[in-house]
Amino acid sequence: MRRSLRSDPDLEYLVYVPTTGAIDAPVLISVHGISRGWNEQAATFVADCESHGVVLLAPSFSGEPHGDYQRLGREGRGQRADLFLNRCLQELTSLTGADTTQFRLFGHSGGAQFAHRYLMAYPHRVARAMVAAAGWYTFPDAGLKFPYGIQSSRRLQGVVFNPEAYLRVPVTVMVGSEDVHSKNLRASDRVNAQQGLTRIERARNWVAAMEAQAHMYGMEPQVRMVELIGSGHSFDELCRQGALVERLFHALFDAPLQEHLEEQTQMRA
Repeated sequence: MRRSLRSDPDLEYLVYVPTTGAIDAPVLISVHGISRGWNEQAATFVADCESHGVVLLAPSFSGEPHGDYQRLGREGRGQRADLFLNRCLQELTSLTGADTTQFRLFGHSGGAQFAHRYLMAYPHRVARAMVAAAGWYTFPDAGLKFPYGIQSSRRLQGVVFNPEAYLRVPVTVMVGSEDVHSKNLRASDRVNAQQGLTRIERARNWVAAMEAQAHMYGMEPQVRMVELIGSGHSFDELCRQGALVERLFHALFDAPLQEHLEEQTQMRA
């Protein structure tokens, strides 16, 4: 179903309801990147949502209103993307009866930027998350203002980052081993010095920072990284060569994983 938000018909989202029904069903949120059609990415998950009884919701962050959606939509840079998703979830509950108390969250590229920042801002809403090929990250550093760190920003009113909450959310960070090119990659002296020069370096450094913060709080790290050998940046390539869809349903819904993929995951994690 392609729907418009009741309170703002210019904002759209997609919903897929499996034939088993939506009452109390688990929910998967799919967040697209800036160069990927939101409906095309969502359609990739439909068959597995059907077989696993999962309700799918895919918000559209395309266009000028959500030009800053990767960073949740800071004041002066468009509409709040986090609040839009929250409104979509509220409508989804009333529309289908699905359980949106907690949900599973996936994002690719720019959508992965949104996804990891949303889970850090709303950890009580996210049961598990997978972020694939994010361009750069918000580091768990209270000395740096958002979006570089977790220090609160006046441009993102109402958001407070609580490490003891977001560190409890299981997160799978996925990146292709060939995702080393700089096209569409945010590059500045500040980001490069903090995070690295490629998506692989940045993913590794963010995972290490999250692990270090978990240890500092006396917690077991809940972040794991999977590097997909031979895969590049594109969503299609990650699905075709890296079995992204199967890995996602394994990580987020405990679906079985083929033995050869499990072995590859162990070698590359």
